Amino acid sequence: MDIVIQKFGGTSVATRELREKIANKIIQTKVSGKYPVVVVSAIGRKGDSYATDTLINLATSIFSESSSRELDLLMSCGEIISAVLMANTIKSKGYDAVALTGFQAGIITDSNFGDAEVIDVNPKTIIENLKSDKIVIITGFQGITESGDITTLGRGGSDTTAAILGEALKSEAVEIYTDVDGVMTADPKIVPEANVIDCLRYEEVYQMARDGAKVIHPKAIEIARRSNITLKIKNTFTNSNGTTINGQFVENKIFPKEKTVKNLITAITHKNNIVQVTVNIDNNENNKLLLNELEENAISIDMINFFEDRKIFTIEEKDLPILKSILDKNSFDYKLTRNCSKVTIIGHKIHGVPGVMAKIVRTLSNNNIKILQSSDSHTTISCLIDSNNLSKAVKSLHYEFNLNK
Repeated sequence: MDIVIQKFGGTSVATRELREKIANKIIQTKVSGKYPVVVVSAIGRKGDSYATDTLINLATSIFSESSSRELDLLMSCGEIISAVLMANTIKSKGYDAVALTGFQAGIITDSNFGDAEVIDVNPKTIIENLKSDKIVIITGFQGITESGDITTLGRGGSDTTAAILGEALKSEAVEIYTDVDGVMTADPKIVPEANVIDCLRYEEVYQMARDGAKVIHPKAIEIARRSNITLKIKNTFTNSNGTTINGQFVENKIFPKEKTVKNLITAITHKNNIVQVTVNIDNNENNKLLLNELEENAISIDMINFFEDRKIFTIEEKDLPILKSILDKNSFDYKLTRNCSKVTIIGHKIHGVPGVMAKIVRTLSNNNIKILQSSDSHTTISCLIDSNNLSKAVKSLHYEFNLNK
């Protein structure tokens, strides 16, 4: 059975006209001889009647400490509405369709409400409906615990649903439809000259997603990588070829196979609302105390530079109130630098290549942009800068690394 997973985000299903266009795409897939399994997100974005954030506000406006169990139950309604509307739209065009919730589709999770992990998938119901010649529409972002509680999979969870179903159904590919033409060399809102990248490896896209690119969720990439599933990022509203993601390096029109420092970089991503934290610590006991407190309060730290007399790292702005309470409670001597952005340069095997870091430093320096901190990995080099310089930094690096093609 030639199964293709097609996931459509909230902006793609926001209006009746858009749902009509999506239905036509799905039907085209069906007519071509494939079996489409469609995953949908909640309608629209914050402010729209059935968007996830709107549903959250509905609950918390009554009682801010709303139970995570009840909140998951409410949040699951957004995708259910989308699935029913999509199924009915397809039926109106003469094709049979069925809407299934995440738990009806056999997605079993742990009980970590709000950010549940999928522990098993039983696709029996999906397969039965496909064999009955129905187009299956499944709610993204949700599952059910073994004890019967409805859960949600965290932000971007519909991508996770699509990938986990692709794995369970051994599908040919997972297609993620969005409102851009594919994965791009930078955020087009900052760099209008940004280009669509034809082909990418899992590792590169994973880092892009972790470091600010919002095209696909990192969990979905992890699932695809472990099962060697091809991911395709496409535009709902155009016929662009999009971006193909797999484990292979494929020469494409933007990046030649033979790379030099000039054309080594794949893309530039960024994250805002970052706080740099410097804690003056000169003994092991206080060091252990700090790390234990961070772990117990589930505060994720990044760009970590630990020296003998001080510890420097970054956190997201949302974690700052808890961090400050920890630091103040334990009388730590600390300094906070707020309004920071993390700019990340991504490229396959760039670690240790002579000249890359020098080019980054020179480019930012020539534009009077101070690097507050840096870190690197096998595929990334990240620089922390003042957020006021973000646009200038991304544009200048995009140009210097020859991405404006």
